[in-house]
Amino acid sequence: MDKNTIIGLGLIGVILAVFTFFNQPSEEELKERMAQQELVAQQQKEAAEKTESKITKKTVENPAPKAVLDENGNPVLDSLGNTVYANDSLMVEEAETVGIVNARDVEEETFVLENEKLKIILTNKGGGVKSVFLKGYQTYENFRKNEGTEEITPLQLFDEEIASNGLKFKTDKGEQYTSGVAFELLRQTENYISFIAHYDEGKSIEQIYSITPDQYHINYEVKMKGFEGEVTPERVFLDWEVEMLKTEKLLSEQRRISTVFFKEKGGSYDYLSEFSDDEFAAKTDVDWVAFKQSYFSSIIMPDKPFMKEGTTFKVVNYEEGSEKDSSHIKAYSSSMNLGLSNTGNGSVQMKWFFGPNDYDVLESYANGSEDIINYGWGLFRWINIYAIQPLFVWLAGFGMSAGIAILLLTIIVKLILTPIQWKMFASSAKMRILKPEVEEINKKYPNKDDAMKKQMEMMTLYRESGASPLAGCVPMLIQMPILFAVFRFFPSTFTLRQEGFLWAEDLSSYDSILDLSFNIPFYGSHVSLFTLLMAITTLFYTVLNSSNMQQPSQPGMPNMKIIMYFFPIMMIFFFNNYASGLSYYYFISTLMSILTMVMIKNFFVNEDKLKAKMAARQSASKGDGKKGKSKFQERLEQMQKAQQEKLKNSKKK
Repeated sequence: MDKNTIIGLGLIGVILAVFTFFNQPSEEELKERMAQQELVAQQQKEAAEKTESKITKKTVENPAPKAVLDENGNPVLDSLGNTVYANDSLMVEEAETVGIVNARDVEEETFVLENEKLKIILTNKGGGVKSVFLKGYQTYENFRKNEGTEEITPLQLFDEEIASNGLKFKTDKGEQYTSGVAFELLRQTENYISFIAHYDEGKSIEQIYSITPDQYHINYEVKMKGFEGEVTPERVFLDWEVEMLKTEKLLSEQRRISTVFFKEKGGSYDYLSEFSDDEFAAKTDVDWVAFKQSYFSSIIMPDKPFMKEGTTFKVVNYEEGSEKDSSHIKAYSSSMNLGLSNTGNGSVQMKWFFGPNDYDVLESYANGSEDIINYGWGLFRWINIYAIQPLFVWLAGFGMSAGIAILLLTIIVKLILTPIQWKMFASSAKMRILKPEVEEINKKYPNKDDAMKKQMEMMTLYRESGASPLAGCVPMLIQMPILFAVFRFFPSTFTLRQEGFLWAEDLSSYDSILDLSFNIPFYGSHVSLFTLLMAITTLFYTVLNSSNMQQPSQPGMPNMKIIMYFFPIMMIFFFNNYASGLSYYYFISTLMSILTMVMIKNFFVNEDKLKAKMAARQSASKGDGKKGKSKFQERLEQMQKAQQEKLKNSKKK
C-alpha cells in the first residue's frame, strides 16, 4: 500500500469524526431560520393572549321533561349512557362566550379507543388526546424489568399532563382556544367517539375520533358550525402540543435525533434543529407534521395540506438539571392552518399516526413520512433504502436473531466487495515491490528544486512496471459510501430495538461490560466491549498494512504510521455511546478484511511471480521507448518539461 493509499485511509478517520456534522445547517440556513424565528415571534406578539371566560353559575329549571336531541334527532346520552332531559336541574356555565364551560371547572372524564396496536385516552377537557400507549412495545426500563417473561408493559408516548390538541380562532370577543373548553360526549361506540362544545346561537365545534383494526393511526375530524360571518375560514388553526417521554436506554442519544419534521407541498421534508431550541414559519403548504423521537413518532397527516399562512413549528429543550431533564426528551408544539372552506358548516379530516419509526410501516402511507428516519442523505440514503435495509429485513425475516442477521449481512457485503479488495491488495503488493526503487529516487533528488525531475522519474517507474499510486485509493473510495451508509443505518433501524445478542442486551443502544461510577469526558460512564473489539481489529489491520507506509521524505511532513495508529484510539471514544449493532458490524467487517487479505496474500497472489512479471514489463517498456506511453502521459511529460524550463529561465533572471 503506497503513501496515497494510506492518506486515503487516514481520511476515513477524519471524515468519521466530522460526519455527524454533515447535516448541520449552513450559515445561510442559520440566518434564514433566525429570520423565520423573528417572523414567528412577531406573529405571537400580534396574537392576543388566551382569554379566560368569567364564569357565573345559575340554576335553570325547565317546566316540562323533554329529551335533548342531537342534530340527527337522536337522544343525547351522558357519559353513563343515560338520556339527558332539558328539564334536568343543571349547572350551566355562563361566560362572556355564552354556552361554553371552562375545562377547569368540570370534573375530568376519560374515554378509550383501542385496537390491537394502540390504546388512545381521550378527555372531555378540551376534547383532545390525553395519552397514547403502544401495546406491542415498552420502554427500556420496563424491558429490563420484564426480561425473561412474556409480559409487555405498553409504552406511553408522551406526558398526559401536557398533551393538548384544539382549535384556535379569533372572534369579536378575542382569541378563542378550545383546549380550555369542556366538551360533552356526543356519541360513543367501540371504535368511535365524538365530542361537542356548544357556543351561543347554534354555534358548535365537534371533534370526532375513530379507530380501525390493526393500524397505528386514528382518524380525526374537526367540524365547525354556525360561525359564518364571525370567524374567517382561513384563520382557523389546530394547536398541538406534547412533551415526549424517555423510552430508550440513553436519553442523550434520543435527544440528539429528536425534533419536529414536516413536509412542504410539492417539496421534500425539512426539520427543526436537533441540537437546540428552534422554531419555523411555513413558507409553503404542509403535507404532514411529525413530532419525532429516536424510535417513535406522532404524525398528523391531513387529507388536504395545511395552509402556510400562520402555520408554525417549535421545539424546546429542557434546561440541564431541571425537573424534566432526566425523564422527558423535548417539548414539541405546532400551530397549523386547517384551511377550512367555511365556518358555517366546515370540516377537515386527517390521519393521526402514533407508532414506530419503521420504514415499511411509514412507507405504507405513501406520503413520504418514511423520510423522518435518519438513513443519511444523497448516495448514503440511497444505499440504505435500496440495498442495506431490504437485505437486512429479508435476513431477519427468517426468524434468526438480529446479531446473526448482521453477521450474514456483513458476509454478503464483503463478498460483493471482494474483487475491490483484491484490486487493492494487488496494487498494494506492486507498490511494496517498488518501494526500494522509490526510496532510491527520493535519495537521488533530495532538493525541492528537483521536484519535477523526481516526479517525472516516479511516473516513468510506475508506467514501466504497470503500477499506479491511485490504484489502491480508488477501490477504497468505492467502499466508503457503504461505510458511511451503515453508520447511519444501524443506529436508526427499528429492527434492532431491544434485540439482544451475546452480552449486548439491546443492539440499538450501547453494550456495556463495566458500568463506571464516574463519567469520563468524551467517553462516558461505561465500557463497550464491541467498541473495544472494533478498535483492536482496526489496529491489527493497520499493523498488517504498516509495511506499505512510506516515511515522509521531506521535513515537517506528518508520520503516517503515528496517524494510523492513533485512529483506533479515536474510535474508542467516538463509538462508545453508539449503537452496539454498529460497532459489531464494523468489528466483523474489519475482521473479515483481515482474513481476506491473509488469504489473498498466501493463496492467490505470489509476490515473487508478481515481482518477476513487473520486472519483465519494465524491461519491455524501456526497450519499446515511447511505444508504451499513452498520449496523456506524453502530454503530461511535455507540460512538465515546459514548466521546468520556465523555472530555469526565472532563476537566470
